[in-house]
Amino acid sequence: MARTLVGLPFLRSGGSDEVYFFDIGGHISAEARINERIRVPEVRLVGPGGEQVGIVRTDEARKIAFEADLDLVEVAPNAKPPVCKIMDYGKFKYEQAQKARESRKNQQQTVVKEQKFRPKIDDHDYETKKNNVVRFLDKGAKVKVTIMFRGREQSRPELGFRLLERLSQDVAEHGTVETRAKQDGRNMTMVLAPVRKGKK
Repeated sequence: MARTLVGLPFLRSGGSDEVYFFDIGGHISAEARINERIRVPEVRLVGPGGEQVGIVRTDEARKIAFEADLDLVEVAPNAKPPVCKIMDYGKFKYEQAQKARESRKNQQQTVVKEQKFRPKIDDHDYETKKNNVVRFLDKGAKVKVTIMFRGREQSRPELGFRLLERLSQDVAEHGTVETRAKQDGRNMTMVLAPVRKGKK
């Protein structure tokens, strides 16, 4: 039967003896008790390679960790007895901090810029606005392209479709169509996403 304990999944086997299998790669609290701060009389010990050592006295577990020049870290305090793992805790915390920083970088909110066109745009204005779109895409932003129709232009939606198709082809090396052209009230919109580096 599978359960979750302090963010560490484990399974319990049948029979009179309980055997626990911990994924120690899971979450370990930043306030985890280590070494002399572990006050319980005995712990279920996991070796530095993830091997199950079994239940040992805490003093003996600390001695094993000390002789290996590593730390004894309490990874599942609510288990009976608590589960401890032998590891380099300083190195572990450093690697976790690095992963957290990398994760924050990857989770940065994507910027969405907007560039507006008129369906009957002259070549000079088109090139200027196209270059703006390319600049936004090259900086990693998505671009919402909006075609603004006025008056009788609203009866000519094909002008907008043709313009958006032309633009998507002209910037193909810099961006791809994420949301195809669609009518949005009196406007027509399309969303371009930047091409990932190495995939141009």
